[in-house]
Amino acid sequence: MKKTILIVSIAGALAYITMSAIGNKTNAVSIEKAEPGQELKWYTDFTEANEISQKTGKPIFGFFTGSDWCGWCKRLQANVFAKDNFKKWANESVVLLELDFPRRSQLPQKLMQQNRELAQLFKVKGYPTVWIFNAVKDSKTNQMSINALGSLGYPRAEAGRESEKFIADANAVLANKK
Repeated sequence: MKKTILIVSIAGALAYITMSAIGNKTNAVSIEKAEPGQELKWYTDFTEANEISQKTGKPIFGFFTGSDWCGWCKRLQANVFAKDNFKKWANESVVLLELDFPRRSQLPQKLMQQNRELAQLFKVKGYPTVWIFNAVKDSKTNQMSINALGSLGYPRAEAGRESEKFIADANAVLANKK
């Protein structure tokens, strides 16, 4: 189901995210080590991910996770994100953005604020949650428009087939882009 375009009327919130640098020099993280040529590049800075999205025409794949405590998040990483078919699909189809809510470690303040604001915008109620979306800043009004294509959670599939189901569901979401 196609989600309507959400216009963020509080320009300060996302404009702040867009205009500020996280201050952490490691804006891209790798969820796991992969074979050369098949490594996933995960961004943590919305601004950087959005710039790549604008340049490549690929939507943003926002992964809301509790990396150090959420069992289903860890299962999604192991049973979907670590699989070669997902890596190939992701590298061809989306810009990966990890939005983490850890409990045992502390993120930089700007990163925590960015993640909270995006979770609030997308009304994230549980983890893992994935939103696939496009974001465009209107230079005249300084407002950010979000075109939310759809969301995903852990795929319901027989063991060993989770990545295939997840990719099929994600492709259905991407079909909303057209």
